[in-house]
Amino acid sequence: MVNKILSPDRQGLAEERLAAPDVHHEPHGFSDRFALGFTKLLRFSADTFFAKRYGHRAIVLETVAAVPGMVGATIQHLTCLRRMKDDDGWIRTLMEEAENERMHLMTFIEVAKPTYFERLVIQIAQAVFYVGFFLLYLVSARTAHRVVGYFEEEAVISYTLYLKEIDEGRSPNVPAPDIAKHYWKMAPDATLRDVVLVVRADEAHHRDVNHGFASSLNGEAVDHGLSAPYPAHAAEIRA
Repeated sequence: MVNKILSPDRQGLAEERLAAPDVHHEPHGFSDRFALGFTKLLRFSADTFFAKRYGHRAIVLETVAAVPGMVGATIQHLTCLRRMKDDDGWIRTLMEEAENERMHLMTFIEVAKPTYFERLVIQIAQAVFYVGFFLLYLVSARTAHRVVGYFEEEAVISYTLYLKEIDEGRSPNVPAPDIAKHYWKMAPDATLRDVVLVVRADEAHHRDVNHGFASSLNGEAVDHGLSAPYPAHAAEIRA
């Protein structure tokens, strides 16, 4: 999926979606409602376990968030081989998503320094989620992508709240980790707040792409040009 050059009006609409925490796909049918309910259950669990420890929350959630892209790319790759057809750009898009989420994880590990217990939680959560999501994708790729779309809606909200914690002084605005400066090509004096902004922008893009994939699989017309813009830092990877 390559973003096309948009008219100024449509470009403005796309940019409005970039970090809007209130962007929400209204569920239609059982598949969408299942995806939304599952997401809300995980959100409740995260809120209960982590409360406002957003750095630690990000570590666990990002290791889970890095799974769907790899699972989707694997299954799409095998499907295209089996059916001898083109993937329409889905495989690379999903692989890029998986790598991007992994870089989110590596960044927040440097920020929050997870404990041994949290590392154990990460391993268990990843193992359980990988198997479950793989099976879900085999049964209904549409539902799987809708789940990810709703995941990313919640991620944008979480990072918006994280920004509020930083801006109001409840979370320290520490220097950005070197790995983040390198990956996002950030200024030498970049801070955690800058990192959260670019991560939130990534999640907004993943949100719209996965909702678009789910709608496409449902036979709906999708205007990908109105998705939150593709992250500028990844342009070299896409090229």
